[in-house]
Amino acid sequence: MTIAPRQRLDESEPSVPNRPRSLDPQELGFTRKGPIGWLAPLLLLSTGLRTLLHILFGAYLDKRELQNALDGDVFDHSATATGELWLDYIADLGDGFDATYSMAYLLAQEELAVDGERLPRGRLLLMGGDQVYPLASGDGYENRMKGPYRAALPEAPAGAPRPTLFALPGNHDWYDGLTAFLRLFARRKDGHIGGWRTEQRRSYFAVKLPANWWLFAVDEQFGAYIDDPQLLYFERAAEHVGPEDRVILMTPSPTWVKARQDPDAYDAVDYFIRTILGPTQAQVRVLVSGDLHHYARYSGEDRELITCGGGGAYTLGTQNLPDHLMVPPKETLARSRSRSRRYERKATFPDTTASWRLGWGVFHRVPHRNAGFATMLGIIHTLTMLAMAGAISQGGNIQRLFSIPLVLMLVVIMAGTVLFAKPDGHVRHWVLGVAHGLSQIGLVIAGTWVWEQFPFRNWQWPGPLAVAAVAYGPLIAIVSTQLVALYLLIAARFDVNLNELYAGQGIEHAKSFLRLHIDADGTLTIHPLGVQRICKEWEADPDGEPHAPWLRPRTPLTVHRIEPPIRVG
Repeated sequence: MTIAPRQRLDESEPSVPNRPRSLDPQELGFTRKGPIGWLAPLLLLSTGLRTLLHILFGAYLDKRELQNALDGDVFDHSATATGELWLDYIADLGDGFDATYSMAYLLAQEELAVDGERLPRGRLLLMGGDQVYPLASGDGYENRMKGPYRAALPEAPAGAPRPTLFALPGNHDWYDGLTAFLRLFARRKDGHIGGWRTEQRRSYFAVKLPANWWLFAVDEQFGAYIDDPQLLYFERAAEHVGPEDRVILMTPSPTWVKARQDPDAYDAVDYFIRTILGPTQAQVRVLVSGDLHHYARYSGEDRELITCGGGGAYTLGTQNLPDHLMVPPKETLARSRSRSRRYERKATFPDTTASWRLGWGVFHRVPHRNAGFATMLGIIHTLTMLAMAGAISQGGNIQRLFSIPLVLMLVVIMAGTVLFAKPDGHVRHWVLGVAHGLSQIGLVIAGTWVWEQFPFRNWQWPGPLAVAAVAYGPLIAIVSTQLVALYLLIAARFDVNLNELYAGQGIEHAKSFLRLHIDADGTLTIHPLGVQRICKEWEADPDGEPHAPWLRPRTPLTVHRIEPPIRVG
């Protein structure tokens, strides 16, 4: 294995297209996408099927073993003129354009002024996973990630070092077996995204940083395991690591948090630290990940555990995060593990109060973001009401033939609500799922009683069907969606469907990223930065400098510190 030096500054730059004069897709070269409606029926079905296929056949689609044939270089970014280096970290970014581009715009700025301190743009941009939503594809990356980032930094400023981008895949990048991810981030020729150069050749990488710091980024593939070629790559990289070195470890998911409910979740990371980094006697001082769409930091005697998934995807509340963690968890079944240590929660964004406040927005955001979901509920309720009305009436054979059997519809409702609660062995999931199902059935009974009070129930068929479709369906769609919203708000207090509470709302604000600085004396300073409100109105800048963003915000973006800078010696 060789340590590949940073590429020279005088290499030929890729040609840059003319600056757009409007926001038209023909001018931009990509289509600005809106935030994803995560409760859309077709999306739920498609994502569910792909997840099931990946669970069943993921081992056959796993391309990590094949990456052993690709270049296995370790990348050297340790030599700088001043002995220091700035890095940026962002994760979970390829969702709606406004949120994604707001963050890309800030990352592309030459410097950011925060509380009177100027923080230069990172020479390295680290993307921590889920660079595209909802499913990985060439068009998805182009419109939801590559296009916005190219527009934010079309090219590097003349005479300045060209920043480098490294990306670690998350679960959404994995849905096509990493095909689109590797084509975008691991290209051998002309590897760049706007002004950022891409160097990696695999889905995992090791980077030598200044002042005896290293960056190791591990690809766990849905948290299942770390493949042998990847372990071999990092074993060879670790040969260059010594006892005086310190390590930043990037992972696709904050398994130290998820191990609360799945004690085995942290096993792969713990195995990597013990078997790959342990023999070097280097200190793993920082673990950083995205996947959960908020900022949260836990601190212990030996390291910082940071989740920072605020790159553009829907914001996830932090109200259910525990005050402390034991890592690795004592409940793990792993026979060999590191000593469990206690880590205290130090900061979150959004905080607990703001998270609950955002949660209450479920009543108006879910119908607004997920019209298809409301329509589906309206259809199910209308058909069930007609079936129930037909069962208690003396309607003719045609009406009875049209009405879907009542028992079948009730089973569909109950099964759907229980599965929606994701029963995983915990009683509370079953209880809440059944309670939700009974409440929806209760709404059907109430709706049927109201229906029976009107004379059109006795009209000649298909008169009642027409009235139900035009009048009853839209009304019951609104009411049943509000009932789902109420369920989500209550269930979240028991740590059930918390993700759905926020995914259904598609909250675009409260975003975050990290700006890190390695000083010449070896001190690592982490600046957690937050954006309370993104920008939603943009204007083209056709006469700007070649490296200036193509689009400017009509309303200035404001960056604030989530917490004071974190200094790691």
